[in-house]
Amino acid sequence: MTVTQPKSARRGGRWIEEWDPEDEHFWRTRGEPIARRNLAFSILSEHIGFSIWTLWSVLVLFMGDEYGIDAAGKFFLVSVATLVGAVVRVPYTFAVARFGGRNWTVVSASLLLLPTVAAWVVMEPGTSYSTFLWVAVLTGVGGGNFASSMTNINAFFPLRKKGWALGLNAGGGNIGVPVIQLVGLLVIAVVGDGSPRVLLAVYAPLIVLATVLAWRYMDNLAPVTNDTGAARESVRDAHTWIMSFLYIGTFGSFIGYSFAFGLVLQNQFDRTPLQAASITFVGPLLGSLVRPIGGLAADRFGGARITLATFVGMAVATGVVIAASRAESLPVFLVGFTALFVLSGVGNGSTYKMIPGIYQAKARSLGLTGDAAAAYGRRLSGAAIGLIGAVGALGGLGINLAFRQSFLATGSGASAFTAFLAFYAACSVVTWAVYLRGGGRSGASAGGRVAAGSRSSEEPAYVGV
Repeated sequence: MTVTQPKSARRGGRWIEEWDPEDEHFWRTRGEPIARRNLAFSILSEHIGFSIWTLWSVLVLFMGDEYGIDAAGKFFLVSVATLVGAVVRVPYTFAVARFGGRNWTVVSASLLLLPTVAAWVVMEPGTSYSTFLWVAVLTGVGGGNFASSMTNINAFFPLRKKGWALGLNAGGGNIGVPVIQLVGLLVIAVVGDGSPRVLLAVYAPLIVLATVLAWRYMDNLAPVTNDTGAARESVRDAHTWIMSFLYIGTFGSFIGYSFAFGLVLQNQFDRTPLQAASITFVGPLLGSLVRPIGGLAADRFGGARITLATFVGMAVATGVVIAASRAESLPVFLVGFTALFVLSGVGNGSTYKMIPGIYQAKARSLGLTGDAAAAYGRRLSGAAIGLIGAVGALGGLGINLAFRQSFLATGSGASAFTAFLAFYAACSVVTWAVYLRGGGRSGASAGGRVAAGSRSSEEPAYVGV
């Protein structure tokens, strides 16, 4: 995706024909109010999208023995939803430029009615497992909303504001995970674990509301177009795949643990559906709330520094969870698992801040300056964001499949956590080696330097800005 001046004006549908957020006068006099309005309604739509994507993390709590599905089967159900949500992020990214950010938000929000209605029809004992799998496939469309929303908001804001804006957009969306889990808790507490349709009845009108508000208040940016050349260039760029790897560790952990938390509590610590539901929303809630803080911290101290600290912390927290699993200590387990959610949320914000900074640094390493460097950075970062988001979401699939295998083999999630510990250690090493060693002078970004206040002018954007 890139931003260019359109050849001709488009008519109707709330199209904005000229957009230059890097121009401080434009941003101050016109751009910022429009960008903030679109951010607000983008967050609402993405919030509902995340709720529907993680719908099965709640529905499985309603599926007692009468459904005839064991723990491994439930982990596979949530894995299917995770996989589809990751895959559809790629076309959703390109849909923003093809149809317009506002128009695609309307379409993607309305599509959430499909899995909601389908779940209403099938959620009862006696339904075949294959039918549940197909409905889980449909819920995956909610995962695509993140990619289109992030790509859209990335185009609205200037580089200096992206950490805050993308962190707030993603955090507000991520909160859809604990909110639907909290609503599920209320349903179980009030009407029991035999009434999953009450949960679905709550969300259907919210989907309609998000669709109507997006249609009424959001805008399309005419200068934003799909740049297939930028997409091909980002695919060939090593940093796209390195950041995808790191995003597996941050967002993949967040979404994977969000899907799995309740099932782990039920099967490893013998919690009832109500007991599990009363706990599961806390971790995703905290992880969502701190995501903008991760973006702000990256704006202040540098995305690479915050990301490295995050992975080191996640490795330590995973060690706590492993020890608690072996000691069968639920309180210690909850402390460690909650820390994983919080740290993954911080890392989500810091990694997304790194992406535009990396490509701006690369532009400067190629000799570009000023507007040319900014345009190059927007062009490649916009193309890379969708791919990085899609690959990162596959981490959630890996986490749920690892839990499935671990419970099949040992009846516990301890062996899965051991694998996660090794992965976080690898992420720490990669972050340090590629983006911090020698002041971040490695790879394509070598030579891309920025001056920022009191920070060294030798630091690339993703390190010190």
